[in-house]
Amino acid sequence: MTGLGAVSPLAPDFPGTWSALKAGLSGVGAVTFFDPSLFSTRIAAEVKDFDPGHWMGPAEAARLDRFAQFAVAAAGEAVAQAGLVPGYFDPLRTGAVIGSGKGGFTSFEDAHAVFLRGGRPEPGFLDRIRIDSASRAVAARFGLAGPLSAVTAACATGAVAIEAAFRIVQRGDADVMLAGGAEASITPFGFAGFCAMGAMTRRNQDGPRASRPFDLARDGFVMGEGGAVLVLEALESARSRGARILAELAGCGLSADARHLTAPDPDGAGLALAIRLALSDAGMTPEDVDYINAHGTSTVLNDRAETEAIKHALGGHARRTVISSTKSMTGHLLGAAGALEAAITVMALADGFVPPTINLTDPDPDCDLDFTPNRGRAVPLATALSLSAGFGGHNAVLAFRKAA
Repeated sequence: MTGLGAVSPLAPDFPGTWSALKAGLSGVGAVTFFDPSLFSTRIAAEVKDFDPGHWMGPAEAARLDRFAQFAVAAAGEAVAQAGLVPGYFDPLRTGAVIGSGKGGFTSFEDAHAVFLRGGRPEPGFLDRIRIDSASRAVAARFGLAGPLSAVTAACATGAVAIEAAFRIVQRGDADVMLAGGAEASITPFGFAGFCAMGAMTRRNQDGPRASRPFDLARDGFVMGEGGAVLVLEALESARSRGARILAELAGCGLSADARHLTAPDPDGAGLALAIRLALSDAGMTPEDVDYINAHGTSTVLNDRAETEAIKHALGGHARRTVISSTKSMTGHLLGAAGALEAAITVMALADGFVPPTINLTDPDPDCDLDFTPNRGRAVPLATALSLSAGFGGHNAVLAFRKAA
């Protein structure tokens, strides 16, 4: 990894996001994008103070849905950190894999409202709602002519996109890949769907205290939005450019629960398999794992299943591993969650600091591992895992090593 960038509910850039995470701050509050009074959930983790004009002109911003704007902004930050300026990288050997769970949800909802009133969608409507519009916008913005694609894997999307880019670099089809995810589905229709599913919290008066992974009082996730992009680069390429290496992506593991449309395997078998595959791919053992950034959604079923998965995969070492869920502060960014949490994991390694799981005041007895309650810790870290899971049984695990 030679660069990372993010737009999150905590800040419109990654340094601000990381500072807020270290301080244990929450990005959750009342919904301001629309009147939420008709819904059982009326809070969310909205991105504030985001100005697309910092990264693109008005015409480009108008052509892109909000989720794709997040992707371009996060990619711009990552590209700048990596030093990928013209003349210092080969565009033909540089590509992008940017995913999303929902794609241009805002544009779809706006166009549908116009259609119901008898109007016609704008000519660019179909382009704005496509999941691949973010990766195409990133490629166009930064002149990337290498491999280009998009993935979608529910809430594991961001991690799956990183895995796909990792394999492209690993097999030699590119020297540099931009990878991540973006999401912007805090809309009336988006809320209606998740409220009907019963997956979101109803702690509307609690705001910053509503997302409480592994806590006995948790009752659902808090929807968030944002985007994150990481620069994956072959070691030889990074060294030849004199780039600063933030961390090594050492291995990845993918699996499927193959069980239920929404509920995870209660035994955590699928996620445990993905952990084992990632460790094997990285040449690591369970005892090598210092930190885990958990999926930790704050839903009853996920948190218990994830705890079981970690125990199955790491055995006795699970109780000696430091774990935290940063969704307690960012909310759940859906298709962007895995990318943001991968960036957070990289920074935890680089900074030697484990961000906390806030709001963990009364631990669920079934979630009995070290989830770093309420206060972060300065801890020397050599390796870390980032865990992602998604509706439909998608599981993705990324294994990182601290830069030498």
